[in-house]
Amino acid sequence: MPEAGSLLSLRGVGPAVAERLSRLGIERPLDLLFLLPQRYEDRTRVVALGSLRPGQRAVVEGEIALADVAFRRRRSLLVRLTDRTGQLTLRFFHFSRAQQDNLVAGARLRCYGEVRPGPLGNEMVHPEYRVLAAGQTLPLDERLTPVYPAVEGLAQFRLRDLTGQVLDRLLPRLTDELPDAGIRGPALPGLAEALRYVHRPPAGADLQLLSSGMHPCQRRLALEELLAQHLSLRQIRERARQDTAVSLAAGADRARQLRQEFLASLGFELTAGQRAALADIDADVASGCPMMRLVQGDVGCGKTVVAAAAALLAVAHGHQVAIMAPTELLAEQHRDSFFRWFRPLGITVAWLSGSLGQKARTQTYAAIEDGTAEVIVGTHALFQENLRYRSLALVIVDEQHRFGVHQRLKLMDKGANGNGRELKPHQLVMTATPIPRTLAMTLYADLDSSVIRELPPGRQPVNTVALSDRRRPEVVERVQAAIRSGARVYWVCPLIEESEHLESEAAEPTAAALAEALPDVRVGLIHGRMAPADKEKVMKAFAQGKVQLLVATTVIEVGVDVPAATLMIIENAERLGLSQLHQLRGRVGRGRDSSTCVLLYRSPLAAMARARLDVLRGTNDGFEVAQRDLELRGPGEVLGTRQTGQMQLRVADLVRDADLMPVVQELAQKLADRPALAEELMQRWIGTGSRYGEV
Repeated sequence: MPEAGSLLSLRGVGPAVAERLSRLGIERPLDLLFLLPQRYEDRTRVVALGSLRPGQRAVVEGEIALADVAFRRRRSLLVRLTDRTGQLTLRFFHFSRAQQDNLVAGARLRCYGEVRPGPLGNEMVHPEYRVLAAGQTLPLDERLTPVYPAVEGLAQFRLRDLTGQVLDRLLPRLTDELPDAGIRGPALPGLAEALRYVHRPPAGADLQLLSSGMHPCQRRLALEELLAQHLSLRQIRERARQDTAVSLAAGADRARQLRQEFLASLGFELTAGQRAALADIDADVASGCPMMRLVQGDVGCGKTVVAAAAALLAVAHGHQVAIMAPTELLAEQHRDSFFRWFRPLGITVAWLSGSLGQKARTQTYAAIEDGTAEVIVGTHALFQENLRYRSLALVIVDEQHRFGVHQRLKLMDKGANGNGRELKPHQLVMTATPIPRTLAMTLYADLDSSVIRELPPGRQPVNTVALSDRRRPEVVERVQAAIRSGARVYWVCPLIEESEHLESEAAEPTAAALAEALPDVRVGLIHGRMAPADKEKVMKAFAQGKVQLLVATTVIEVGVDVPAATLMIIENAERLGLSQLHQLRGRVGRGRDSSTCVLLYRSPLAAMARARLDVLRGTNDGFEVAQRDLELRGPGEVLGTRQTGQMQLRVADLVRDADLMPVVQELAQKLADRPALAEELMQRWIGTGSRYGEV
């Protein structure tokens, strides 16, 4: 006998159906309640044929005036349906002899389908239909029909039946935590009412409001989901506060000396934002509790310098630092920067990535384990299970949004040991993709936040222009002029090789064409398929001026720092997202000379693509770019591919429901002293298996 909490306890669910449900994220009967319909069908009324409009889904009734098989480009059965108000063509590409015999002139039909324009006027292609007997009337649905996310092998009627079973079985027993906590919320319905309404909307429900996701019942569920996610992340934070970390005092003699020497070697003063972020970090790491801090800042604001100054504290106190980046190229840039800064200070920097040979890996592992390696820079290789740190006190994660929460927390398990007890390392998380405040409040509720808004003195905003690719010859001339003046140039392509399926410029043929068009220019090529040593060789040649024009894919999006590069051309800019374009643009404008970014696009431009390019031309402020990117594309796109442990919302939308976040924070405070209610809420929406803190 299956347990009540098992999907197998539902009528009609066996192992095969349970496996298909799991593809929709449904592991428990309760999860079916939170699999919300993607849309609704109104089968509660018959719509007159004369009032139909293209795009409308509707129930219609009428008499067949004509039925015939047409042999045009494709054999099809055409049925002309009429009523007193107008006519409609039903088109069937796949039909049987029995259908032909039933769909004859004089027969009456009830149909449901989507109206679209056709050569003979409005038509429905393969509608659902039923032949009516003489004088027969069929009852109409009393409620709107929900349409759920689809999965192969699981029909809509089955999902409706399963959801109905769970509604009838569980709804009377669901606890509504918000009223129980003395919270009424912003005039929203109760939990049971909201769930019943979204799964079984009555006839006459506002379809437009439901499709927008702004119906009060949908908002009630979105509020609760955001609250559950927020509470889960806060739980991680509270658990971290109960842990112990190495106390790293910035005022200790060795720490003060190292930092002074490092800052003096930079040749410039820290900005106010950098100093403020560093003060936040110093206070956190001195407390004896693990720091969990996010440092946000625009491209080129100097976050890495802040991270380096923080790393010196751990080294000064005899501990290790791990610096993790999502790509090998970015990790290599960090390795080179830290090596350049720390070698004069007598600090050993080690390198660890998946591309290391077995001998080098073994040597690096040994250096990390015995403490010879003080600062370790690398990619995901830093948290491999068989890697042991002698005394890891600080973890620095760059471009956090490229990692899942689980991946970040795995490094926490490699902390230092002190007097026989386990010590958790401090966490410093950095992102050059500024996160709008409402998004940060949700995604990084487990982290304190510091923001660096200003750029170092002398930096000039990048002039951004958008040009049709028909003007490529002019752009090539501009590249020639820039290089003659001593500048270096990036030329970015979305693909490595030409594709039959995508109309995009590719890096390899572009590099060959530019080398031919500019015989006096030294052209280099870099892309993600190259061996790390080859990429490093090309990048060094570009930094030293041995390569003047670097043709690259978006592999150079983050981390590449060549101050002499003052011109960037981005091919097929209409295909890239706003934040990615802003990151690429950030590769120029890193010196004191004025810089330009040219966005080449292929006409005609779609409205969304035009909006993105207009934003780039209008502002250099990464925070404004991020907000507009969020509005245009939504959080899933802004944050990139979903990672294990990264937030996956079922009902809420972080853009649409941003106004709920202040309410969420208020409710979280009220639930702070009601742990049982908070736990039930998290169990409902997240479950135990996907809790972020369980790695």
